[in-house]
Amino acid sequence: KIAAAGIVGLGGATFPTQVKLMPPPGSKAEIIIINAVECEPYLTSDHSLMMEKGEQILVGVTLLMKAVNVNKAVIGIENNKPDAIAHLTKLAAAYPGIEIMPLKVQYPQGGEKQLIDAITKRQVASGALPISTGAVVQNVGTAFAVYEAVQKNKPLFERVITVTGKSVAKPSNFLARIGTPMKQLIDACGGLPEDTGKVIGGGPMMGKALVNIEVPTAKGSSGILIMNRKEA
Repeated sequence: KIAAAGIVGLGGATFPTQVKLMPPPGSKAEIIIINAVECEPYLTSDHSLMMEKGEQILVGVTLLMKAVNVNKAVIGIENNKPDAIAHLTKLAAAYPGIEIMPLKVQYPQGGEKQLIDAITKRQVASGALPISTGAVVQNVGTAFAVYEAVQKNKPLFERVITVTGKSVAKPSNFLARIGTPMKQLIDACGGLPEDTGKVIGGGPMMGKALVNIEVPTAKGSSGILIMNRKEA
């Protein structure tokens, strides 16, 4: 169902989710790690998803645990999101095997290898796959998409995307269909500010500057950041 729904890693790398859930021969998963770190400055799509869809995320995590046959999952959240930590901790009490782990704010902790190290204290050797540590890492948005695919038969055709920037009139998170022109989302936030220096697809650290804003959003689009000239 995950493969049929077209689910990929929604943290930005867009690696096919079903491939990660089928470890190569000789390696075995011991733990599912859910990446809810969202360490890119400005982006809040994962944060808003956790606040609104906490229960569904936990069902998605349970399904991921079942897929790789493990009984332990850890959701890592940086402690600049205390409301999300409190909300999910309360809900997770009803889900055996799922632990919420607050992490200190540290870039680039959202990277897979850095997150495995932060949560399990195991390091992925150079050239080795993350599964060599027994960990399978999935983004929190992916866990929600898995819930929708398995429980609702819903393909991945929409995602939460942040549109933000210091001069943006109404910074917002939208549940937008894949393929929505970025201009449409920017217009919904009040349009491009006059002092726009750069429009970045993604966050300020890993995102790429866009040549124009008519481009469509893709599965890996976590945000649109509008930087003013001074900041750019």
